[in-house]
Amino acid sequence: MATVQVTSDNFSRVVSDTGTVVLDFWASWCGPCRSFAPVFEKVSEQHPDIVFGKVDTEDQPEVAAGFEVRSIPTVVVIRDGVVLYAEPGALPERAFTDLVGQARDADMDEMRQRMQASG
Repeated sequence: MATVQVTSDNFSRVVSDTGTVVLDFWASWCGPCRSFAPVFEKVSEQHPDIVFGKVDTEDQPEVAAGFEVRSIPTVVVIRDGVVLYAEPGALPERAFTDLVGQARDADMDEMRQRMQASG
């Protein structure tokens, strides 16, 4: 699946309660964002069952603010409505591929139990 542009208008549709979504918060003026873009695209092509979305922080500041994005690029991984990962920094391909694999393999029942216990 190709990456999708995520906006405040389509955010709810893209980030539904089921499935895995990987978001890349970026801006055109950001060098590290431009370096990470081909890695994001390549990994997205290897996982057609996962939604990969790009959020332009200049055009969509309200979406970025919702995730408290303070530095770009920032990668956010959401599975079944639960944020599993949200960290700034351009990841090398191997690390990004590993992150996507961990999200796919995560035991969501265990994650929900941990969240209930801590919250």
